[in-house]
Amino acid sequence: RRYPTVEIRAESFNGSTHVPVPSDSAFLKALLFELRLIDDHIFVEHRDTCTQINHSSVYSVRTEGGDLWPVLAFQKSGLIYACLPLVEETLEPRPPLLTVSGLSQGLALLLGIADYISPSRKNEAEMSAKVGQLRNLLIQACPLGTPLNTNIRSLNSSFDDIQEMPMDENQPAWRSNTYKGKPQVNVCITEKVKCMQYDKRDVVDTWQVYGAVNCKCDIEGSAPNVTLSLNLPTNGPPLQDIVVHHCVTSVDPAMLMSSSAEPLDDSVYNGPYKFPFVPPSDSFNLCYYTSQVPVPPILGCYQLIEEGSQLKITVNLKLHESIKNSFEYCEARIPFFNRGPITRLEYKASYGQLDLSREKSLLVWVIGQKFPKSLEVSLTGTVSFGPAGKEHPTDYVCTGNTAYVKLYFRIPDFALTGCYVDQHSIQIFVPGKPKITASQELISSDYYIWNSKAPAPMVYKTLF
Repeated sequence: RRYPTVEIRAESFNGSTHVPVPSDSAFLKALLFELRLIDDHIFVEHRDTCTQINHSSVYSVRTEGGDLWPVLAFQKSGLIYACLPLVEETLEPRPPLLTVSGLSQGLALLLGIADYISPSRKNEAEMSAKVGQLRNLLIQACPLGTPLNTNIRSLNSSFDDIQEMPMDENQPAWRSNTYKGKPQVNVCITEKVKCMQYDKRDVVDTWQVYGAVNCKCDIEGSAPNVTLSLNLPTNGPPLQDIVVHHCVTSVDPAMLMSSSAEPLDDSVYNGPYKFPFVPPSDSFNLCYYTSQVPVPPILGCYQLIEEGSQLKITVNLKLHESIKNSFEYCEARIPFFNRGPITRLEYKASYGQLDLSREKSLLVWVIGQKFPKSLEVSLTGTVSFGPAGKEHPTDYVCTGNTAYVKLYFRIPDFALTGCYVDQHSIQIFVPGKPKITASQELISSDYYIWNSKAPAPMVYKTLF
């Protein structure tokens, strides 16, 4: 889809240096060439030199009229998604990518289109039908070249519906349709904990919590007002690095000033965190945050020692007493890189069961849904290997005895920060008593315990 008004604006910004957008066929050929999808066997200096290694999805596409930049393009499920965002300033010299707001808008629109198309990728007829509807959907999503709604799946595919849809001047662009029925609000706080544990005196263990508050508000009206509050328990770690959705109408500036890059002090804002907003029609993330919790949920120690042709392993895990001992799943995965298949395994597990993967290069210690009363579990064993083959995992970081255990777990109805939604504090300024559902979950994310008997990659070391 082309937007002549946007092309005219681009020409006014760049004057004599403006590069016109070529015909669709010429642009497609140039883009495929730049992406190395055609003529990839030919060395072309402007495309293939080492200095042209691209670390993003932004390209400069060479055409007869000059170089088109910035062309945003990526591949997903065998399809190419591309757009040419408007740069609202001169292109000579090229501005930094972070200053081009059109790039984030274009990426959001392309991801919305991909989210709409991708589920039908294996059904050719269904995908063709969806591609045929895209033109009508883009009239709503991006009528004059500026994305108004990037959630393509929420839009009406019938052009007739668009023509007859009554317009309400108070309805924001992100509310693509109106709801009819009993009001209800669903809120889910999802916290992910990342962790690096070394069990070394001279290296500091690190961990961080990343939270997201997802909402789904089924409320009548073109622009309903909702106020939601997040609360922390007494002495709970404050929320930091808070980023809010654009539908939030106002927020306390002190809430946004708390940064994890600065040390905490007594004056830090610790709630309650109020968010007044006009909700979109579909589910959305109201806000994101981080938090510096005092301890990781599971403390671990991993020791791997090579003795002749076999490895001796010891894993100890302890659930902190403040953590809810009720998991949906909890398992420790112990990979063995740059080695052959496991041919012999002798082990003793104080709790749970140990499984060997089909490729025979990974041990999966299934701890289950609860830790024992002691809150501690241990695993010891010896492992022997056969000759290495191409199908077995390799890793440039994990060589020799440098290895790790990675934990996977989910604890429902629990947040590590203690953050919760006070259902009684949710205000909805519409008639009728809404049904409110609030939930929490804690999920592991990149939760590593490194072998303490070998050097490991460090996030940072102590300065003294």
